Amino acid sequence: MQRKSFGNMSCPIARSLERVGEWWSMLILRDALAGLTRFEQFRESLGIAPGMLTRRLDALVAAGLLERRRYSAHPPRDEYQLTDRGHDFRSVLVAMLAWGNRHFAPEGASVIIVDAATGAPADPILVDRLSRRPLVAPDYRLAPGPAASQGMHRRLSSGRRSRLLAEGRGTRAARKRAARVAGDSP
Repeated sequence: MQRKSFGNMSCPIARSLERVGEWWSMLILRDALAGLTRFEQFRESLGIAPGMLTRRLDALVAAGLLERRRYSAHPPRDEYQLTDRGHDFRSVLVAMLAWGNRHFAPEGASVIIVDAATGAPADPILVDRLSRRPLVAPDYRLAPGPAASQGMHRRLSSGRRSRLLAEGRGTRAARKRAARVAGDSP
């Protein structure tokens, strides 16, 4: 059975999945963000078969998330550097780390994010870059962009997609903490 391509769908989530939806791709990006650059480093870290690693690296280069750079002519050897697009994936991985710790670590977190100065655990939330406010309803909603199809306009006008920004169980507490830090409430 051939896999369906999401690359031409108008949904930005579907298009993103086309580039990074295969699990090895996300783990390669995780390792690249941690500083790994060479084929053997990725292979050793992940325990991935060389053929699969080659295919995933090639796909990440084709998607513009990694850039291949030659570091040895004899024998020919390349390293893989994150592009700006690849660096932008960091926030997705941080969100997945927090979500995974919250929901899939019954034995406790194996990796946490802490304040570098104090060592206090951090609880990441998604915020607007300009206002620094949490991206949750009712303060924010999804709206059709300039390239939205008529179908997308219909789906977004129905209000069904606004649930994507509805607050979850952990979001309310994180929102209150963010407001305290910003000085908006006691």
